[in-house]
Amino acid sequence: MSAIEPPRIAGPVANPKAPNEKPPTGAWDTHAHIFGPSDKFPYAEGRGYTPPDAPVENFLALLDRLGCPHGLIVQGNAHGYDNRVLLDALARFPDRLRGIAITDARIAPETLHAWDAIGMRGLRFHLLQQKPGYVRGVGFDVFDGFRRTMADLGWAAQFFCEYRVLAQNADALRAIARDMPVIVDHYGMIDARRGVADKNFQALLRLVGEGHVHVKVSAPYRISTQYPDYPDARSFHESLIRANPERLMWGTDWPHPSIAAEVMPDDGNLLDLFHAWTPDAADRRRILVETPARLFGR
Repeated sequence: MSAIEPPRIAGPVANPKAPNEKPPTGAWDTHAHIFGPSDKFPYAEGRGYTPPDAPVENFLALLDRLGCPHGLIVQGNAHGYDNRVLLDALARFPDRLRGIAITDARIAPETLHAWDAIGMRGLRFHLLQQKPGYVRGVGFDVFDGFRRTMADLGWAAQFFCEYRVLAQNADALRAIARDMPVIVDHYGMIDARRGVADKNFQALLRLVGEGHVHVKVSAPYRISTQYPDYPDARSFHESLIRANPERLMWGTDWPHPSIAAEVMPDDGNLLDLFHAWTPDAADRRRILVETPARLFGR
């Protein structure tokens, strides 16, 4: 391997367990990625990793295994700003899939209208320190160029954030939410060891409680190292539900990019954890069905 070749990462659990309890009718997995096949959809220069192929057919098989008829695919780093793999999946499976793209200013805002017709429902942005030569999303500067078109289309603005920036960007996220839905990924990426009193998580809780921001209660392994059940993430989940269950949605983060094989989560177990941490049936339905259907289902 050359010094500049991106590291190869592990693939997901090949045969995840069936969940102990099926989700309610109409459930969504609102956070997954697809990769390749690379001979048809090459991986991008400047990517942070090289995954094994995880094509859309494999994701659909996972949805069937979990009992989720619908999925939201988020553009993955391995494909950079080339959204062809995502657009292809949306065009082929319009009854089951919707998408969130990542792009820089190489496309015109008008292109979003064509993407909307296929099933795209938002753009993803990254609020973190960028590395030279490393394709890792775009920030507020690119968002500003697409803001009006996204608002016109009713799209969502999804943010992957370093947790340290949540408090300082709370006002900016609140302002964006006046124009369109705002989504923050993976519990805000707060290190669970910091606890729910962390000022950045408290800022996120206020945004959720006030109804300005949605949060994905997804990928607890992104905030916890306590594999396989991530008990220290549970208090974050429960705090968000107490704040406002109508502003939450669930996802697997399949195929779990950059997670070591020895701690690769089982997607059936992830759904079991969601059910254990969300005992109220009405909350489950809001999170798994009603909120994603409202944001992405048209």
